[in-house]
Amino acid sequence: MFSTISLEEMNSVALMKRTDTKFIIHKSLLISILENIKNDYKVLEIDNHRIMTYSSLYFDTNDTKFYKDHHNGKNNRTKIRIRKYVESNLCFLEIKQKNGKGVTMKSRTSINDFETDLSKNSIDFITASTLKTYDLSPTLWNDFNRMTLVNIGFNERVTIDLNIHYTMGKIEKMYDDLVIIEVKQESFNRNSPIVKILKSFQHHPYSISKYCIGMVNLYTDLKYNRFKEKLNKINKITN
Repeated sequence: MFSTISLEEMNSVALMKRTDTKFIIHKSLLISILENIKNDYKVLEIDNHRIMTYSSLYFDTNDTKFYKDHHNGKNNRTKIRIRKYVESNLCFLEIKQKNGKGVTMKSRTSINDFETDLSKNSIDFITASTLKTYDLSPTLWNDFNRMTLVNIGFNERVTIDLNIHYTMGKIEKMYDDLVIIEVKQESFNRNSPIVKILKSFQHHPYSISKYCIGMVNLYTDLKYNRFKEKLNKINKITN
């Protein structure tokens, strides 16, 4: 369906400073959407794989500051995770910081594997990147499959996440029918082919955090008033 792009080629469109725009759809629509944009994008292929496996371990403070900052609508927010890119056998400590203008800055450093107890090097990287000191512990595992598209005409990447699975200890939540599409651009461009086709299917940008949705599902003691509408929308789309 799509022509392919290598990891090395895609890295030229890394967009570490960017605007992220998300959409959520039922997986039954995905084939039709991809068919309509196949001439506008290339798909990332690694060792003959076009659907990749991602595994993430998120960290938060003892009082879940990162979750609460998002829930309370704080403009300047941080997420810290270790993410493993299974097919490429790469693992990174990643920090995402969002400012009041909606711009996301992503910093990352390569590490050998998951660390449930953060190493001194990892702690030092977090402190240097955020200019703050946090007492962090693991809060959430998140696994999913991802397709990554790169726009042929301009600087844009699109990630399409499927089979979203959350676990912590013996508690788990699976979203089989939910697809999260994220359009990554230098600034939001409504002329993006995928944005236009999603609009034609009556799907519009919708702010959602995989981390926060997972936290709400796994931790019953968290306040989640701000996310009730989002959970209802996900349930409406997927049921």
